Amino acid sequence: MIRRTIAVAAGCILNAAGEVLIAQRPEGKIAAGKWEFPGGKIEAGERADQALVRELEEELGVHAQEFRPLIRITHDYSDRTVMLDTWVVTAFAGEPHGREQQAFAWVRPERLFDYPLLGADGPIVAALRLPQDYVFTPDGLAEAELLAGLSSLPAGALLRLRQPSLDDSTYKALAARLAPACRQLGLQLMLDRDPAMVVEIGAAGWHASVAALAACTARPVPGDVWFAVSIHNDAELAQAQIIGADFLVAGSVHPTPSHPQGAVLSWSGFAALTDKANRPVYAIGGVGPRDHEQAFAHYAQGVAGISAYWSVPSSL
Repeated sequence: MIRRTIAVAAGCILNAAGEVLIAQRPEGKIAAGKWEFPGGKIEAGERADQALVRELEEELGVHAQEFRPLIRITHDYSDRTVMLDTWVVTAFAGEPHGREQQAFAWVRPERLFDYPLLGADGPIVAALRLPQDYVFTPDGLAEAELLAGLSSLPAGALLRLRQPSLDDSTYKALAARLAPACRQLGLQLMLDRDPAMVVEIGAAGWHASVAALAACTARPVPGDVWFAVSIHNDAELAQAQIIGADFLVAGSVHPTPSHPQGAVLSWSGFAALTDKANRPVYAIGGVGPRDHEQAFAHYAQGVAGISAYWSVPSSL
């Protein structure tokens, strides 16, 4: 059977409380009763952002005022393939109301899976739950300096404890001491050694390097913690998808002093990987918080890095 391909624009409308609006598909529609992010079909000759504004006005009676790309995903249903161009809306005019008699609800991102969502929406939920910044620690930074620097990191950021010069025992001990400070500051600690450490220490998740990815044949951590993977090309992307990575870090976007011989994707190469990922992707390599807007324009979750977040020199 040949599936139809439908391009859809969807909006993740956020209110001042950080809740996102979801709508329930009414009786008479395919998948009636399921919940989704509001939006609709992109018409011929229409840009995704134009379709977003039009659909939110038609469906909910709100006018999107400030919005940006969030994630693009492709999902196969039994009878059709949906290409979902998703945007996050941070300012809007009007009070949402169901013009098609659909129910809707404001929900915290971490509670979205309490609702029966459409099958395509899982990666969107991950994108809403993840922050815009993924910080890696400089190798060799003294513990006191590391702890002192935590308060200067972006609120809610992911923090990968990347300390390749430490042996596993020393790394584990440092992670155990670091975890409470991260929790207190609202940072999400990611580890990259034995995956079992994540649950034992109470970290937020596990990050697989390219080398660790090559050794993975299945998801190495439980589904309730993050699983991140570094990738540089299509083959690594395919392996990350097979083993169920929640999100990716792709680069290098630009040449960097730490990896002068490494492959450089450029923003166009990064976007090509992101378009096939079907999950959130952070950009890395010569980028930092100043590049958020450019990263978002290429459907990145955000940016990752070392030196852009720390005031100390990094040899990485």
